[in-house]
Amino acid sequence: MLDYDISENLRGEGRVRFEIELDREEDGRWIAEISSLPGVLAYGENKQEAIAKVKALTLRVLADEVEKEKQDMPLDISIACSP
Repeated sequence: MLDYDISENLRGEGRVRFEIELDREEDGRWIAEISSLPGVLAYGENKQEAIAKVKALTLRVLADEVEKEKQDMPLDISIACSP
C-alpha cells in the first residue's frame, strides 16, 4: 500500500499531492525523489530531466496501485517540486 495524503477539494473529489525533493550529486547529476513513495527516485543530467523522470515513475506506481485495488474513484493528482 502506498503512503500518501488524500484531501478533498470543494467538490468532494479526492486529491493526492506529492512533493519532489531535489539534490545534486558530486558528479553533477541531479536526483529527484518522492520520499513518501518508497523507491521512487530518478537521476537526470539536469533538474528538468530528473523531475520529468520522477513524475513519470510516480504515475506508473500510482497506476499500478489503482489497477491492483480496482478503485472506482478518480483521483486528481498534483505533483509539485519544492525549491
